[in-house]
Amino acid sequence: MSDLFSASGLDKSGPRPLADRLRPTTLGEVAGQEHLTGPDGALTRLVASGTIGSLIFWGPPGTGKTTVARLLAGLVDLGFEQISAIFSGVADLKKVFEAARGRRLGGRGTLLFVDEIHRFNRAQLDAFLPVMEDGTITLIGATTENPSFALNAALLSRARVLTFKSLDEGSLLFLLGRAEVLEGRELPLTPEARLALARFADGDGRAVLTLAEEIWRAAKPGEILDEHGLSDVIQRRAPIYDKAQDGHYNLISALHKTVRGSDPDAALYYFARMLDAGEDPRFLARRLVRMAVEDIGLADPQALLHARAAAETYEQLGTPEGELALANCVIYLATAPKSNAAYTAYKMAVRVAKDRGSLMPPKTILNAPTKLMREEGYGADYAYDHDQPDAFSGQNYWPDALGRQRFYDPPERGFERELRKRLEYWERLRHERGED
Repeated sequence: MSDLFSASGLDKSGPRPLADRLRPTTLGEVAGQEHLTGPDGALTRLVASGTIGSLIFWGPPGTGKTTVARLLAGLVDLGFEQISAIFSGVADLKKVFEAARGRRLGGRGTLLFVDEIHRFNRAQLDAFLPVMEDGTITLIGATTENPSFALNAALLSRARVLTFKSLDEGSLLFLLGRAEVLEGRELPLTPEARLALARFADGDGRAVLTLAEEIWRAAKPGEILDEHGLSDVIQRRAPIYDKAQDGHYNLISALHKTVRGSDPDAALYYFARMLDAGEDPRFLARRLVRMAVEDIGLADPQALLHARAAAETYEQLGTPEGELALANCVIYLATAPKSNAAYTAYKMAVRVAKDRGSLMPPKTILNAPTKLMREEGYGADYAYDHDQPDAFSGQNYWPDALGRQRFYDPPERGFERELRKRLEYWERLRHERGED
């Protein structure tokens, strides 16, 4: 909501961060979101139609969500209201809705932009539904968390979700170029340090401009910073990672699937990413044990022992030495032969056990401790396997009502096949690295 300072224009004359002064004034100036704001972008098409409908902007920080919302309000001639779910409650929403109703009576609609909308609880989110349905507001909610989990279904059914992407290196360098034009001076960086600055920003456009301001403040007259000097000035941004939300689940999924796919280098990369972001090594150790059971199984029974040993080693040594044991395990599991035959067999057995109920085993394999049970045929004609040729009787063990089943189906000559696959992988990798 506006205040006396913004209404009088005093907010524009005060000190403003570089990111605010560089805020785009058209959709075409928005960097890194061409799939939304380019000539054929989703938002460009909506604006051309004259109406935009309610939207949810999902993406990392510093990707232009707030800026785009402001631009859309002007492009479709809607009054703009902005609130943050962090600082607002139901009372604040009621005031905004009343103002929107008054504006509507005057013939103009309202675009309500809600930053961090996932911070609202279910009751607060439900408050938006009636005013969205009757057209009192057009809602744009911004969230860094997956809307499928962070927002309720009723709200999502009334709004379209648009994904904002992290800015790539080219987009970040483009922003730095615009900043230099605005400031009328170049950043005092070597070309290598300039690229390093873009990497430091980690896909965040606002961050790269904030870092640029820090460099201009810190650099001495005539000084040109190299990569080492740059790191001394700006230190390091924390990786974008939330241990309870998307960052956590995305990276553990990537780690698990790269181990399953037998790519040790990619697996080590995601493992290192998670550790670098502050993930609990004990969580990673537990997941490695699961990978050993689920994806390697009986193709290499030593994998489970290796994973358990790595977890125990971490408990003994702690950080950072114990993390090396976990890294060793990542490589071992990624390069081990793979089989989910036991995992699949177990799931099939559980399904049949649940579906078919409490079927009686064949009397042949039941003990007969009483005369009555012997008379009923318990234990009759049981073949003691150790007394049979090769210690195998081949008798039926299945309930009569179920018949013989087959759950476990190990791949034929599994070790030889997996060994060949590993050799082919390493040969291909050596060729790609030019090590022939």
